[in-house]
Amino acid sequence: MAGQTIIEKIFQAHSPKGTPVTPGSIIWLDLDVRTARDFAGANVVQNYRTHYGNSPVADKDKTFFTFDLVVPPSNIPYANNQQICRIWAREQGVGVYDVDAGIGSHVAIEDGLAYPGSTFVGTDSHLNILGAVGAFGQGMGDQDIAFTFKAGKSWFEVPPTMKVIVTGQIEPPCTARDLTLAVMRRLGSNGALGRVVEFYGPAIETLNLPGRITLASQVTEMGGIIGLIPPSDEVLAYARERVEVGTEIHPYYADPDAEYVETVEVDITGLEPLIACPPSPANVVPVREVTGRRIDSVFLGSCTNGRFEDFAAVAEVVKGKRIAPGVMATAVPATREVYQQMLRSGVLETLFEAGFIVSNPGCGGCASGHLGMTGHEQVNISTSNRNYPGKQGPGDTYLASPLTAAWCALKGEITVPKA
Repeated sequence: MAGQTIIEKIFQAHSPKGTPVTPGSIIWLDLDVRTARDFAGANVVQNYRTHYGNSPVADKDKTFFTFDLVVPPSNIPYANNQQICRIWAREQGVGVYDVDAGIGSHVAIEDGLAYPGSTFVGTDSHLNILGAVGAFGQGMGDQDIAFTFKAGKSWFEVPPTMKVIVTGQIEPPCTARDLTLAVMRRLGSNGALGRVVEFYGPAIETLNLPGRITLASQVTEMGGIIGLIPPSDEVLAYARERVEVGTEIHPYYADPDAEYVETVEVDITGLEPLIACPPSPANVVPVREVTGRRIDSVFLGSCTNGRFEDFAAVAEVVKGKRIAPGVMATAVPATREVYQQMLRSGVLETLFEAGFIVSNPGCGGCASGHLGMTGHEQVNISTSNRNYPGKQGPGDTYLASPLTAAWCALKGEITVPKA
């Protein structure tokens, strides 16, 4: 019998004993945490009431709402949706990470709800970001999540796994975002379609947690189910500090004889700063090929690059300087914890003095109602993960690293970052 991949081991540990866990098989998967966010949360409540009435959820201690999209609400529909969720949460006794908490997937990592080897579902299409810590995270529809609230489990088809080996190392001024864009350029928008991706190589092994989050967050745009990065000692230490006392962490690593549907090598030797041009995250080119185009705005944040380290890197570039006239620059920390780090370290003050508008924690930069939207003919540099037409508005959005975004903000045009 062949060895198992990481996802097969996680699924095996969370399914009934004796369940065959091989690609293509259907299993019942026990879920350690099930969530809904402010977008779709009210629909989850409606579906739950329709199908299960006032019956209690399977486990109130494993069920949460996370408000992170339009926070605090800037329109009446979101205000209503969030309040519907709050009222139902009180009735059920389940937890709410309210409008001040930040991005749900990031809060899950910080609060020890998601950790190596665990399973986590919700209504966020980027919950597979949890692969950064070696956990299984998955976004699902309203009715599916309502069912998980009631049953504590869901059926899944075991996906096939591909292996991506990154050779070479990241050299300044490149960052984890440039590595991620290099992988995106190689795989395109469907190179991982319907698959789990396991990432390996010396550059992967040395990525810190924020870098791993950046890489894992972009797998959705590659068509993948999830990108799993084998947990490092640093990640394991972080998780053990964050989980509830008594929680056992079981990291999973692929067997040497595990079977993969494909192995792809991405060589980043000599990598230069990259940028994803409209109209797709897969339209990746070297920054030098599009230099000189005037920009109107810069957005820093999102689940891809909203960690403290991302803002600290920008602060180092802009300290003592001012962003170019006519450029609107916004920054949205991923979580309240990140916001606090920015406050205490002086990073927030540096960004403010440089001319950035710094907002409260949340998603930002992704969809209507967020900071980072664009108007007609507006050219935007963003550290978010999507630039599909209309996603951030009718303007042109380019996806780049925080360092590239910082230098563009200073110059007022697309420019290659300096080391």
